[in-house]
Amino acid sequence: MPTDYAFPDSAAKAAAATEAPEFQTEKMSLAMGPSHPSTHGVLRLSLELDGEIVTKCDPVLGYLHRGDEKIAENMTYNQFVPYTDRLDYLAPLANNAAYAIAVEKLANLTVPPRCQAIRVITSEMARISAHLLGLGAYGIDVGAWSVFLYSFTEREKLYKLFEDLTGARFTTSYSRIGGLARDVPEGWNANVDAFCDQFLPILEEILKLLTRNKIFMDRTIGVGVISKEDAIGYGLTGPNLRGSGVDFDLRKAKPYSGYEQYEFDIPVGSKGDCYDRYLCRGEEMRQSVRIIKQAIKNFPGGDWYAKDAVRIFAPRKEKVLTSMEELINNFMIVTEGPQMPAGEVYFEAENPKGALGFFIVSKGGGVPYRLKIRGPSFCNLSILPKVCQGNLVSDVVSILGSLDFVMGECDR
Repeated sequence: MPTDYAFPDSAAKAAAATEAPEFQTEKMSLAMGPSHPSTHGVLRLSLELDGEIVTKCDPVLGYLHRGDEKIAENMTYNQFVPYTDRLDYLAPLANNAAYAIAVEKLANLTVPPRCQAIRVITSEMARISAHLLGLGAYGIDVGAWSVFLYSFTEREKLYKLFEDLTGARFTTSYSRIGGLARDVPEGWNANVDAFCDQFLPILEEILKLLTRNKIFMDRTIGVGVISKEDAIGYGLTGPNLRGSGVDFDLRKAKPYSGYEQYEFDIPVGSKGDCYDRYLCRGEEMRQSVRIIKQAIKNFPGGDWYAKDAVRIFAPRKEKVLTSMEELINNFMIVTEGPQMPAGEVYFEAENPKGALGFFIVSKGGGVPYRLKIRGPSFCNLSILPKVCQGNLVSDVVSILGSLDFVMGECDR
């Protein structure tokens, strides 16, 4: 290094900047993720910064890509059910039901009221479980550790109920085309009802930790504002859409599985900031409890699978062991898959993250010719380049947590 070189001090820098109004600082590139904890999975944000201000944000996806949609072309309709668990893996029961309803729509098949009620109960339980995890993780993102502990305690109770029903805690694979894997066990409804009764006061305690918390309010109010027009234009759905003031919920707008029978409210925000999106999810959990309790109170009897779906729903084991016709039917369904007519269909359900859609093209037989999945997290993340611009780097963490995405359904 030359001996006559001198590092300029801060006063000299300030004087130079004053003397040269055209002086501009250099922008810095920063890679946030794909292993950063606040990106909630393998999301990478390529940020351009002017000091602490984000001037450009490019989401980089694909680190979790598994080719689910291509895999579906080589599997029977029922064989693909476990793959739906891996979409929004925080709400597999809701994914299973949405996919099964889509295929049943293709087959022009209606399942019995008992099956519909079970799907509603499990989907709303999945919504509570997913929102609890999103809430706990969001608390950690902005510096509140206790919320995470409370929310995961309640999720553990839900996982016990999931295991009692499906035999699995995480990847349930519960729905089948034309019905369910099994009926609810004795006493399960009563246990779910008891969970709801004890959960509501605990939920209020959890929300009290954040709703009027000064630090949480400073980190979320007025941050990441998404206007109603932008929310619609970028294809946002779920709490992210309703947080921006759009009163749209598929359970009300296009009811399925008997949702038109239940009374519940749709929480809608007013400002479209991170705080509004948080409030919407908190209220959605209250409404989910309300739906579950109604479904249990009016729980229908009868079959939990469509008996008339001869070449679609596999016969019960006792019939397979005692009837040659049922044995042959079971063999054909297992080897060739549920027999579907040719055609195409699209169905979307109101999942915890938003509208989960399945577009299925069939040429007949037991394997789909083409299957396309509309992942709500993928569409919700599309607004990141706009909503992050002009915010601080620390605000990006708050914005990501408020969008509550899952990379499993984003990359697929």
